[in-house]
Order: sequence, then C-alpha cells, then structure tokens
Amino acid sequence: MREFVECRVGSLYLGESHVPLGHLVREYQHGESLESIRSHYPTSSLEQVCGAITSFLGHKSAVEGDIAVRERKEEAYSAAHPVPPTSK
Repeated sequence: MREFVECRVGSLYLGESHVPLGHLVREYQHGESLESIRSHYPTSSLEQVCGAITSFLGHKSAVEGDIAVRERKEEAYSAAHPVPPTSK
C-alpha cells in the first residue's frame, strides 16, 4: 500500500511532493471537493489527495498540531519580513 503522507523536515507533506498536508486539509475543511483540491496541484493524483485526506481523518490531532506549528512559523516569517509598501 502506498504512503500518501510523508514527514519531512519536521512537517507533513503530500507524499512525493512539496505540498504541505495542511494546505489540502484547509481546502477540504472549507468544503472543496477532492477533485477541486487535486486540480490545484497538477502533479498530484486524485488517489494521492484522497489518501492524504483519509490519513488526516484518521489522525486529526497530529495533523492539526502540525498545521498549527506551520501556521505559527509562517506568521513569524511574515512579521519578520513584511511586504514593502507599493509606490504610486
């Protein structure tokens, strides 16, 4: 059986890709269909997306913890590297 989720660099990813599992999960939680989610990641298959969401559903607390850590890191990075104002 294939592994649809991989732990790399301390975070969870869609297997064999650079797509954070949290991105798929958030789209799923916002009501997007599996086919729609797959369309956002053209190098992934519907089987991979379904497998990753199934993994999430079976391990919600671990995945939600990973998502929370990733979001804190992204917020800290954004705060340390603000987007420069646009000139008019």
